[in-house]
Amino acid sequence: CLETKSLLLKPMQLDYLGDYIRHFVDYRVIRFLSKNVPWPYPEDGVRHFLEEQIIPTQGSERFCFGIFLKVNPEELIGCIDLWRAPQPENRGFWLGFDFWGHGYMTEACEEMNRLAFEELNFERLYFSNAVGNSRSSRIKRKTGAKFLEIIPAQFVDPVFNQAELWILKREDWLCHQRR
Repeated sequence: CLETKSLLLKPMQLDYLGDYIRHFVDYRVIRFLSKNVPWPYPEDGVRHFLEEQIIPTQGSERFCFGIFLKVNPEELIGCIDLWRAPQPENRGFWLGFDFWGHGYMTEACEEMNRLAFEELNFERLYFSNAVGNSRSSRIKRKTGAKFLEIIPAQFVDPVFNQAELWILKREDWLCHQRR
């Protein structure tokens, strides 16, 4: 379990299935995600995703954490995922719509960056987001990432067809921590 000022980040497990479905299967949340995420979301989609893609690689090539508020440590409100091989990014996340605008994802990203650089020995992390997803861009800037370029991409919401690609190098992260 990882801890921030407001959050607990717990390794993902099937026990969180109900909360995951309740907060994730919402077009306002999913619309900014990769076209690889189906919409409409299949009824058994979350279970299949956790059983087939997350749990088998958890702790080796992938590090997936449920996001929980300290004030309500039993309810999963989002997820943050880190993987070793960029696709083109190394990290993805989502947060239930009711929890947007409170700084929770910035906190979670800062902790995942710490994990990546201090414990998992990453030298750099790549991030991406849909061009037009200003909240996601702002998180990247606030956590020290540098914009690289715009690349073609497909998202659940077809209005988005380009992604911003960002990089955070270990040395830049260390400088950002000293501020």
